[in-house]
Amino acid sequence: MNRRFTWPDERLIKAAQDGDVSSLTTVVVQSQPHVRKFALSLCASPQDAEDAAQEALIILYRKIGTLRATGALASWMFRIVRNECLRQVRLLAARREGAPDEPEASEGPSAEESVLHRLEVERIAAAVGALPREQRQVLIMRDIQGLPGRTVADALGLSGAAMKSRLHRARTNLRHSLATTGQTTGPAADPPVGGDPRP
Repeated sequence: MNRRFTWPDERLIKAAQDGDVSSLTTVVVQSQPHVRKFALSLCASPQDAEDAAQEALIILYRKIGTLRATGALASWMFRIVRNECLRQVRLLAARREGAPDEPEASEGPSAEESVLHRLEVERIAAAVGALPREQRQVLIMRDIQGLPGRTVADALGLSGAAMKSRLHRARTNLRHSLATTGQTTGPAADPPVGGDPRP
């Protein structure tokens, strides 16, 4: 027995924008299943998806008044979830690259180097986010989080050979994507985000 969920209607959204608390609560509740579906399709893991969905619903509750058109709720929520998933990838990539959480006082990188590094992390994160979900999952778990191949295979319900094949496709597609958006940061055979070259 499948229950079909629909987005809130425009009159309800308008009432929420006008400050009606009951309408706002209903909008958030009715949007929740769609937002979770977006997050599960865009984020690297169920936990990341849960975090992204919660953040998106909080933004919806607090900032629904900034929505320009009542009919644009779905696309607005999609963008928020996508940006939150990409933010999570950027954080993982920055940690993997060893980027400091705070600027160094003396011997750290120059301001120019910091900006260039941030731009490179942004570019990689966007390319990772554009991969198909199954490739994005295996790439993030193996190359960014640095999990052992067997752990990744078990978590995704794959054989070792299937995991390696999927990881190879993900790395190939990512290198191709990075090559089309600018110069890569290293030899084409290198893993994308400082990961272990072995599957």
